[in-house]
Amino acid sequence: MFKLITLEDTIRIPPETFGKPLEAVGLEQVKAKYEGVVDEELGYVIAVTKVNVSQIGKIIPGDGATYHKVAFSLLAFYPKIQEIVEGEVVEIADFGAFVRIGPIDALLHVSQLIDDFISYDEKQGVLLGKETKKKLMSGDQVRVRITAVSLGRAGSSGKIGVTARQPFLGKLEWIDHDVQKLKEASEKKPLEKAEAAKK
Repeated sequence: MFKLITLEDTIRIPPETFGKPLEAVGLEQVKAKYEGVVDEELGYVIAVTKVNVSQIGKIIPGDGATYHKVAFSLLAFYPKIQEIVEGEVVEIADFGAFVRIGPIDALLHVSQLIDDFISYDEKQGVLLGKETKKKLMSGDQVRVRITAVSLGRAGSSGKIGVTARQPFLGKLEWIDHDVQKLKEASEKKPLEKAEAAKK
């Protein structure tokens, strides 16, 4: 889930940037500190959106820089367990597929794809169901449920596990096909009841 987070911090304004607009320098400093960070509380920090730097700063003896309080907003992606998301398959391997959700690739293990024996065709880069003949390849759009989230420690990109083995999850084409079958079945029932009533 994407969210906007408002935070406060203290930033260092280096002496070589004195004379430049304080808001612009503050934005650069906050971006350098936060953008691209993976944090257990914040999630995946994508961008700094608003920065408000205090005009009053402090000087610390021995350091020529000034330190200013700053209030800012971050756009972050925080995956939640049981959340349903859509993404694009970006890589296929013999053990599963990697699905791009937000700023990260989640693992869709072969055991979590469909209720069928799945084989991997390395030449075509395809996961293929033996009985259903369902194919999954790079570029396919899928709907999945997040089943595992590990954001890890600083410096780690974290890991996300997803499943498509539930109703109305999987490749979007498969979902459309299942929905169409349900519509057809629900349209037949009233007709069957009407015919049974005539007899």
